[in-house]
Amino acid sequence: MGRGKFKGKPTGRRQFSTAEEMIAGTSSRPRTFKKEAEVEEEERSEEESEEESEEESERKKGPQGVIEIENPNTSKPKTLKARDADLDKTSELSRREREEIEKQRAHERYMKLQEQGKTDQAKKDLERLALIRQQRAEAAKKREEEKAAKEQKKTEARK
Repeated sequence: MGRGKFKGKPTGRRQFSTAEEMIAGTSSRPRTFKKEAEVEEEERSEEESEEESEEESERKKGPQGVIEIENPNTSKPKTLKARDADLDKTSELSRREREEIEKQRAHERYMKLQEQGKTDQAKKDLERLALIRQQRAEAAKKREEEKAAKEQKKTEARK
């Protein structure tokens, strides 16, 4: 019988080790990760020592060895890594960034004044709120009077 379009991998099925096997150390899975990490560390240290010796002995070929020039067209690294950044150097903000920060601060100041009720808009809002409260109180009083009048009519009608 045909297997279809896709064939299984030659490695076979996955085998997962159980917790007991992991604790006992009898897992069938090879433990090569630690060994690989140690090998990589050794390679890095060897490469660093080789790079240092190569930099000293390396000669530049062609006109680069004779004259060192600064090519303005070469691409410069735009991103700095954290270890390369100077913490002592304070970067000046651009005009847009300064304006954005000033705008945010002004908005925060305005909102504080708004909460305290010192701005014109806040005063108008408070006046409107007081008027609405007064109207609601009058409406509630009127409803109470109408309800009391209805109750009085009912009591008179029963007698």
